Amino acid sequence: MRPAVYLIGTGPGDPRLISVRGLQAIADADVLIYDHLVHPRLLRDAKPEAEKIDVGAAAPQPLDQEAICYLLAEKAREGKVVARLKWGDAFVFDRGGQEALFLHEQGVSFEVVPGIPAAVGTPAYAGIPVTYPGGGDTLTFVRGHEDESTAAPPIDWGALAKLRGTVVCYVGPQQLPDVLKALLANGFSKDEPAAVVYDGTLPSQETVEGTLQSLTESKRLRQKPATLVVGRVAALRQHLRWFDDRPLFGKRIVVTRSRDQAAGLVDLLESLGAEPIEAPMIRIAPPDDYEPLDRAVANVGTYDWIVFTSANAVDFFMRRLYAGSGDIRDLKGVRLCAVGPTTAERLSRHGVKIDLQPLEYRSESIVPALVKSGDLNGRRVLLPRADIARELLVDELRRAGADVTEVTAYRTVIAEMEREGEPDIYRMLLEKRIDVVTFTSASTVRNFTKVFGAEQAADLLRTTAVASIGPVTAEAAEHYGIATTIMPKDYTIPALVGAIVQYFRERESGGGIRESGLH
Repeated sequence: MRPAVYLIGTGPGDPRLISVRGLQAIADADVLIYDHLVHPRLLRDAKPEAEKIDVGAAAPQPLDQEAICYLLAEKAREGKVVARLKWGDAFVFDRGGQEALFLHEQGVSFEVVPGIPAAVGTPAYAGIPVTYPGGGDTLTFVRGHEDESTAAPPIDWGALAKLRGTVVCYVGPQQLPDVLKALLANGFSKDEPAAVVYDGTLPSQETVEGTLQSLTESKRLRQKPATLVVGRVAALRQHLRWFDDRPLFGKRIVVTRSRDQAAGLVDLLESLGAEPIEAPMIRIAPPDDYEPLDRAVANVGTYDWIVFTSANAVDFFMRRLYAGSGDIRDLKGVRLCAVGPTTAERLSRHGVKIDLQPLEYRSESIVPALVKSGDLNGRRVLLPRADIARELLVDELRRAGADVTEVTAYRTVIAEMEREGEPDIYRMLLEKRIDVVTFTSASTVRNFTKVFGAEQAADLLRTTAVASIGPVTAEAAEHYGIATTIMPKDYTIPALVGAIVQYFRERESGGGIRESGLH
């Protein structure tokens, strides 16, 4: 029997640090009750109809702890599965234990899903191991700003100094000066290595390092909560720094690709330290009428060539092939052309080898490549593709003598914007808090201008780098007065990310770039 309430530690910030069990519980929940520090991306893993309640201090009407406890029990008694999302770990300097005890007293079943405590995860992302041979035999966590206190915790600081180990404390901006003074006044050396880490595990992470004395005099300390690490281990950051040393660290990059296709681009950007901001401008949908596609699939053996210009076309074509009376054997004798390695790889997942892949990953290169492989005169060519695809390819095929059957395999429609938990892209662009906006198709450009208005879109992007995956996309952007800053030589997602990396390298070294790529 599943529990009524899950008490879930979501980790110190990065939404990817939540446990598999935590994600399973979120997906299972009817109600999400979450702290304000919980990353909004985790809310997307819930069912669309799940109720979401922010009970944190930054909520419009934050609830006190007693009210939260009663809310958990009330929702559970309504027969709903409740996911209580906690920053860090629910049982480490948190009220998770209090909530669990209340649920126990109320006869409400619960399960605790541990998370990575901020006092462990944040130093690791700053390149500081909280324990290390020779770095001391103790590790002490000190309660700080977890309960939004503004005063230094009333503990025996002198006793801590005698331990000669590592001290980690989550401190508010008003607490930090008092904590540093307390450490210096009670036996800690002024030369003791220390570090203050803001926004731990996030792309906005910032670390101020030095000694206890230098931190008291530092002008880099900010008016926001942070994790303070004190001890010999803090000096290891110089050698173990990894997270904030990546080529795109801290760069905010908008991903306009459809959400179901954006994972590869998002993962690549995150692996290089960027903060991908998903703002899908398109949504891939089935055709309004499957009949033309189904008819083509049923007669697939009568075609000489099938030309796939996108992975989406492959997916929808194969689904209809498997849904009907046929199977993969029906493609025997039919020659297959795939535009780009992604499309070819998608076909290979179905155990199908392609016969032709043009050297250039664009529609204009297809007909010359087909002609080079044999006369197209009278050849039957099937072209399953998007409803808004350009007519250029069809026209060129027919001029070459081919008998072309064009069918809509999928539709590209405008996506809904500003869903719950998503950033305000318009405001971020207006405030110049976006470094790059990526466009991976002409339709993402067109829909971007529909969402924000053509003139407004051009104005918003005038001071922001624009990365277009290829010349067709760049031409669509140019049509709306949007200049492409970055374009790879190969029209693939890895090449696009490589070009973005090179753009920032060139800019930081004082150069400029229009077309680039890493190979």
